[in-house]
Amino acid sequence: MTSLLHRVKSKMAIFAHRKARGTLDGEYGSVFRGRSLDFDDLRAYVPGDEVRDIDWKATARHGSPLIKRYVAVRRQTVLLLTDTGRNMAAEAAGGETKKDIAIMALGVVGYLAHRHGDVVGLMCGDAGGTRSFPAKGGEAHLERLLRHVDANATVDSAASRLEDQLEHVACTVKGRFLLFVVADEIEATPSLARLLRRLRAQHEILWLTVRDAELTSAGDWYSVQISQPLIGHWAGSPGVATAYARAVKDRDAGRKDMLRQAGITEGSVAGSEDVITELFALLERHRRAG
Repeated sequence: MTSLLHRVKSKMAIFAHRKARGTLDGEYGSVFRGRSLDFDDLRAYVPGDEVRDIDWKATARHGSPLIKRYVAVRRQTVLLLTDTGRNMAAEAAGGETKKDIAIMALGVVGYLAHRHGDVVGLMCGDAGGTRSFPAKGGEAHLERLLRHVDANATVDSAASRLEDQLEHVACTVKGRFLLFVVADEIEATPSLARLLRRLRAQHEILWLTVRDAELTSAGDWYSVQISQPLIGHWAGSPGVATAYARAVKDRDAGRKDMLRQAGITEGSVAGSEDVITELFALLERHRRAG
């Protein structure tokens, strides 16, 4: 059986050829503001780097801008949080299952944390319960986390209810972590908004939304949320298509406003091919927002 982490690392290797060396690692390293750092080495300046990190003496000797790189003196804790309810077994906008996209995103952030010497934990579940894995280091541990998500997000899982997993974090997690949340297009509610503000007061939070499949096209569709088939020919009705588009727009606007008010940076993806590029942009937006 092919390692899930190996697939993640293969995708990251392709991305590394398209971007300047170190930029994705650099964006990840900027998330923990105020961490204790020691000087590591120098690398070439790339657009988006902080000007204050330029080593001007080394730049003068080298003839082109060089950036100081640092390593964390102490480990930070990254908590991966995702829904493993049956919603994640549904098809995403790009045609893959949402679960496969979530595994890629969780794997990338987990592997970045591993390369920085940070430890990684997992919180996941559905309406039937929440499972927690303590933060540890190492690729074998990260592989186990990804395998658990892969095995448990199925059409036979209980209904999705991400708010339960977020509430579990609020009640059980002590200290300041980086929470990386991967979810589908959840609906904003007053109770969820209050919970997110409470979590954001304690943790750094990055949020990645996996986009739903477009249902305004004819075809045989099945709702994993309500476990019933959907009548495909209704999508041909202009009235239904218009109402659906309006509902999606309103739901997206409500979620984005809820996250913005909580101070949480959000990105969105339609497929696994988008994950690394969107995570790079998400980390950059989070750094600039801080």
